[in-house]
Amino acid sequence: MNQRRIISLTAMLLTVSLPAAAKVCDAHTYGAKADGTTKDTKAIQAAIDDCASAGGGTVKLAGGTFLSGPIVLKSKVTLDLAKGTTLMGSPDHADYPAKTEFRAEGTQSLVSATNAENIAITGGGTIDGNGESWWAEARATHNAGVVGAVKFRPRLVVFDHCKHVRMEGVTVQNSPSWQVVPYYTDDMTIRNVRILAPQHSPNTDAIDPFTSSNMVIDHVYADVGDDNIAIKSGIINSPGPDAPSKNITITDCEFMHGHGLSIGSEIAGGANNIHAERIHFKGTDQGIRIKANRDRGNQVFNISFKDITMEDVRTSILISEYYPKVLPEGEVAAAPVTRLTPFFHDITIENVKSVKSGTAGVIVGLPEAPVKNVVLKNVNIAAEKGMTVAYAEVSGADVHVTAASGQAMTVAPNAKVSIK
Repeated sequence: MNQRRIISLTAMLLTVSLPAAAKVCDAHTYGAKADGTTKDTKAIQAAIDDCASAGGGTVKLAGGTFLSGPIVLKSKVTLDLAKGTTLMGSPDHADYPAKTEFRAEGTQSLVSATNAENIAITGGGTIDGNGESWWAEARATHNAGVVGAVKFRPRLVVFDHCKHVRMEGVTVQNSPSWQVVPYYTDDMTIRNVRILAPQHSPNTDAIDPFTSSNMVIDHVYADVGDDNIAIKSGIINSPGPDAPSKNITITDCEFMHGHGLSIGSEIAGGANNIHAERIHFKGTDQGIRIKANRDRGNQVFNISFKDITMEDVRTSILISEYYPKVLPEGEVAAAPVTRLTPFFHDITIENVKSVKSGTAGVIVGLPEAPVKNVVLKNVNIAAEKGMTVAYAEVSGADVHVTAASGQAMTVAPNAKVSIK
């Protein structure tokens, strides 16, 4: 075979084997102004739809502030925000339609995807929910933070029944309520993301994996008004069925203001195989937190926290089945076990150093569902008040609690503590 024929056949093979370059859809091309005043909702959505119809691609937002109402991502589409670029939520509440979300009355989020696969949000830019006016409403509304009690205001970024999702490099901030919410979503990575909101902004949880699985949360900086992370799996008084959140790893994160790294409180589907390592807390209300009550619980097990540092945290370790309370008031009678009874067990907390804490810890279960097999290893906490253990079984070694006032550890007669 001559050389020319070989070259020709090689070129043909390369043409067949190499995929066509993914489409790039610049929102400016579709009419976006990015002037912070004109609503660019239709232009951005047109770019997304065009990329999706071409089999996938990247929607580019570059330069300026893109003011927008809700937009919906599609399969095989990446939303890329260039550094210095902001996707800003419209201040007009009428731009956010009411919808049923998470089996409750809600409001459409600024960015969402439903039943989509292979989607991403990337770049060095910012998604800003412009939430101040929504917070003012929430502060004036009774039970504004309770899903199912009122029409819940918009979250910021929601992935609903999605697969193979990635968020990387972006800043997410000032959501009207929860900021990043994977709901019944599988295989998601959140990496090198900053999530921000004022310290007292209501319900601005940073990341809320809700009945989601196989997640990696890595190198996240969260400074917010509510939970830094809250792993959920079912609403209060859920009629069911509810699936668990499971197989979630949280690594190398820094949490500033917020209510801590939480499992619960809405955990009617349970949670298991949750592992957090190399987390630093500074100024959070709580550090390690597992919470539920008789109206929203299930099994929470195979949980580990390792290599944790804390400073100026109000409560270092908080495991309670009495949420929103921490401890019961007076004697508590056992109640019948139901599908919503919380049961926390097989929890390991290892290599913890906490300084200048308000309370070292609370580990307290229900009479009908004591917390079981909590293992503490190499735990050092210096606090104003010590640790309280009730209706729980705790064991471990090298546990050192220093309390400025009162006992270092108060163990109720109904608890069992074995520390070497």
